[in-house]
Amino acid sequence: MAGVTDRPFRQLCKQLGAGYAVSEMAASDPRLWASEKTSRRINHDGEMAPRAVQIAGADPQMLANCARFNVERGAQIIDINMGCPVKKVCNSWCGSALLQDENLVQAILEAVVGAVDVPVTLKFRTGWDRQHKNALRIAALAEASGIAMLTLHGRTRADGYAGCAEYETIAAVKASVGIPVVANGDIDSPEKAKAVLAATGADAVMIGRAAQGRPWIFREIDHFLRTGEYLPAPLVTEVAALMEEHLLAHYAFYGDYLGVRTARKHIGWYVRSLPGGEPFRQAMNRLEDCDAQLAAVRHFFDAQLGYGERLQYGAACDRLAA
Repeated sequence: MAGVTDRPFRQLCKQLGAGYAVSEMAASDPRLWASEKTSRRINHDGEMAPRAVQIAGADPQMLANCARFNVERGAQIIDINMGCPVKKVCNSWCGSALLQDENLVQAILEAVVGAVDVPVTLKFRTGWDRQHKNALRIAALAEASGIAMLTLHGRTRADGYAGCAEYETIAAVKASVGIPVVANGDIDSPEKAKAVLAATGADAVMIGRAAQGRPWIFREIDHFLRTGEYLPAPLVTEVAALMEEHLLAHYAFYGDYLGVRTARKHIGWYVRSLPGGEPFRQAMNRLEDCDAQLAAVRHFFDAQLGYGERLQYGAACDRLAA
């Protein structure tokens, strides 16, 4: 997710049980590779394996060159984005806009697979809109082109993130191909992960928005799938330590000026469902110094110990607020 799954956040998710984390979407235009934004997005220095870089574009040869460029710099997996629904991306005929042109899809897949000697995967949606759903056809083209794995978000581009994910479409794709299929969309709890795996027959699930501010969801899901039991909410002291580790890595990655500003959204996600989270978020957003921001976060989590040794989020937070 652009603006979210940078290297510090990917590292944290992997430490907390994610088996796989993909980079932010990187532009295939070589004129942008040296830009600060793109070079940061494809930076995986010191990142634990597997290191996957997601690329986006509409020109087959440009995407092939981009794939080679990233593999030469340590990418172990190349992921092609055909799922982004953002208007700016689709207006450039990238992301999910590509689903409207199956011949171009095939040309891109074949060019990228032929350009590198690492696995190439595809992230896509069920179609451009409900009247033009072609996930089964795209999946067949992908498998024939040598794509190693499919990740399917169960919505069309027109759906955005509204409505419910189409797990029946994911199930149909899984039944139609012989390569691994990952189910994506609305998976926000251990029990939902188990239900989606059962409903789709998928080989794995991908978590997106639900990991924002809750990166321990990966170990919660893993534990539930293995044991059928829920992990307790994390200890306040553990989350305070995780947040400090995350913020220090974030500041080092972005520098002080960008670091304190881009960290605000992550901090907001961490505290949004905790007692006192909203007033703290508003006050924290006015801080413009990394040390002050970190000190404020420490103070906030020290105060959380007054509610118990474990995080009081969700229903517990509602009860405490009442």
